Amino acid sequence: MAILETAAKGEQLLETTLHFTRESLVRYAGASGDFNPIHYRDDIAVEVGLPGVLAHGMLTMGAAIQPVIELLGDPGRVVDYQVRFTRPVLVDASGGAEVQIVATVGEEAGDDGIGRIDLTVSFADKTVLTKAQVRAKFTA
Repeated sequence: MAILETAAKGEQLLETTLHFTRESLVRYAGASGDFNPIHYRDDIAVEVGLPGVLAHGMLTMGAAIQPVIELLGDPGRVVDYQVRFTRPVLVDASGGAEVQIVATVGEEAGDDGIGRIDLTVSFADKTVLTKAQVRAKFTA
């Protein structure tokens, strides 16, 4: 995309909010095979010391990069994607959870056309993924 070819370090590329529901968690469990009950049963989550049902970390990680992939226009342009999990996303039974994503240019494209996009991923005004970085081909 032309926006990336001319993007400068620190430039915000996108800001969006994702909504997770308990249904999202069940669907992800089915796709991933991760049926740990802390992802769908409040009683079990509380029994093991959690405040409630948590979103799968890999669901949060995968959902966070999706808006960047849409911006890139081709998932094949992603060279590397890494995050550190720092806090869980608590998914309320009725209201779900709102996860905010902000993507900025962390490093302009080099001679190879590859640059870095930094993601700020937060829930309830707290960062849930740190060092969330996407290395991608900025030029088509």
